Amino acid sequence: MFKKEKIKDLHYSVTGVLPAAETQKMANEILKEHGAKAKIAGFRPGHVPMDILRARYGKGAWADAVDKLMNADMDAFVRDKKIKLAGAPRADVIKVALGEDTEYSLEFDVLPTLPHLDLEKFTIVKKTAAVPESEIVKSLENLRKSRAQAEKQPADYRAAIGDVAVIDFKGFVGNEAFAGGEAKHHHLILGSGSFIPGFEEKLIGRKVGEKFDITVKFPKDYHAAELAGKDARFQVEIHELRHHLLPELNDQLAKDVGLTDLAALRDHIKKILEEQYMEASARDMRNELLDILADKVKLDLPENLVAQEYDMARAEFDEHAGHAHAKDQKWDDKKERKEAERRVKLGLILAEWGEQNGIGVENGDIQRAVWAEASRYPDPQQVFAYYNQNPNALSMMRGMLFEQKALDAMITHTKTKEKTVKPEELFKQTDVK
Repeated sequence: MFKKEKIKDLHYSVTGVLPAAETQKMANEILKEHGAKAKIAGFRPGHVPMDILRARYGKGAWADAVDKLMNADMDAFVRDKKIKLAGAPRADVIKVALGEDTEYSLEFDVLPTLPHLDLEKFTIVKKTAAVPESEIVKSLENLRKSRAQAEKQPADYRAAIGDVAVIDFKGFVGNEAFAGGEAKHHHLILGSGSFIPGFEEKLIGRKVGEKFDITVKFPKDYHAAELAGKDARFQVEIHELRHHLLPELNDQLAKDVGLTDLAALRDHIKKILEEQYMEASARDMRNELLDILADKVKLDLPENLVAQEYDMARAEFDEHAGHAHAKDQKWDDKKERKEAERRVKLGLILAEWGEQNGIGVENGDIQRAVWAEASRYPDPQQVFAYYNQNPNALSMMRGMLFEQKALDAMITHTKTKEKTVKPEELFKQTDVK
């Protein structure tokens, strides 16, 4: 039972005593559980005398009894006070000895009580934009490019941007070949930027059968430190040149993708773009509501949660600090603490409001989100495998969906004001903060 409690804001410090008789009773129950499974020479499991069990397992059973009774005291305290813990309590056993009362202390932070949110007082801007014809045309061209066929060209054909060059190459720094700098019959799309800067451009205008050298300089931030910033020479031979031929923009193209005709294909693309515009508008509305909640809602924050959020941000910063593109970045302690407080505050608001209003995430929600994520990649199965093998990634996905659904539900209680904008304004900042 708790003897004393000290409360400061959301931080509790309590001390308690576990009577020896109560601890011994719990220890005996634990010993009986050991006895049912213990294999001790001369006794069948479940028939080991208590004095033998106590001699062999007594100290461990007493320690386990203390843990169980402290947890029971903690649970009873939480129920009685009607509070929610903001993390696991920090326990300290002040005095413990077999057969004697145990004294202990617990320190913990609790979650704040969410004040009433009068969402009807907030006004959110709903941006709308019409899908321009140029975007439909662009999408149709991208579709044509995705279904282009690379046809082998005759010997007198000269390489151009967008062509596929099938090449052998071998790289040298000085007179020494370097590891990973050689390949046979490598398929390189000219203009793709997949090779060292300057390499692809020097294949333009070349013909099949040519053998030549290309000199380039590795970027200073190249991932292989032993090559970064160094001059290099590549021996190159062209075996084939393939030119991409785009399919005609007609009814047959539409049929190839499962639609009836070109008009249906255009309508389908327009519908997809409209859905993207609506989602971008919804994300802007969520961001605006987050800004309002962060500014308008007053909420005390558990210091341990803020510290955890701050420490995670610092660890991530330190992890990336050694990268070339991050060397000039500096840690702003004051700014990062404010950002940590903001994230904790918004997380608590959304979690509590969502629970109060029955917001939940179903397995179907997660499956659809994973499928949407996977569809953005060339090999969707790799994405599925990643989520199947990483419970933490699925947990993060569930948390993101919960917050999104909570925000969308909140927005239905706010006032909205429509504003017509240009399409590009919908895609400036669309990620939930």
